[in-house]
Amino acid sequence: MDNKRLLMLVEIAIFAAIGLVLDQVSFKVWAQGGSVSLVMVPIILIAFRWGLIPGLTTGLLIGVMQTMFGAYIIHWLQGLLDYGVAFTVVGLAAVVRRPVLDAAKDLNKMKMALYIILGTVLAGFLRYAAHTIAGAVFFSEYAGDQNAWIYSIIYNGTYMLPATILTAIVGVLLFTAAPQLMKRKS
Repeated sequence: MDNKRLLMLVEIAIFAAIGLVLDQVSFKVWAQGGSVSLVMVPIILIAFRWGLIPGLTTGLLIGVMQTMFGAYIIHWLQGLLDYGVAFTVVGLAAVVRRPVLDAAKDLNKMKMALYIILGTVLAGFLRYAAHTIAGAVFFSEYAGDQNAWIYSIIYNGTYMLPATILTAIVGVLLFTAAPQLMKRKS
């Protein structure tokens, strides 16, 4: 195994563990689940630094570890959506990796910030969609007389919107303050 690949695997493992810790240090919005945390930050950092597959892998590892340390699962498909899919798709922030790297190389912090925000918003929206689908299908009894889909959209939006905004702010601050984080050393 070459040094670059080994470094990538070590960073994925470390950042997945950091993500799990960051998720434990969170602001709980609802008793039934959902919190505002920085759990997406390590995933987007790996996605921007190493690319799509490492970003997806980091998200998947965080989701798997969350299921090991006290996930709330009522059905295997709900568990897959709320933990496996929801955190894995955050790695799709890497779709804007090339423009972020180009902006970092040119030291264009405004362009860098724009693409980091775009990637983070995409990642946050996809995670939000996974939680919303799981909520509407598996937790519809909490909606009462309301439409389960509307209830799930609002419920999950109350923590996903702030979490996505917070992640975008932290990502922009980290990468614009230290664009050398984009450079990998072998």
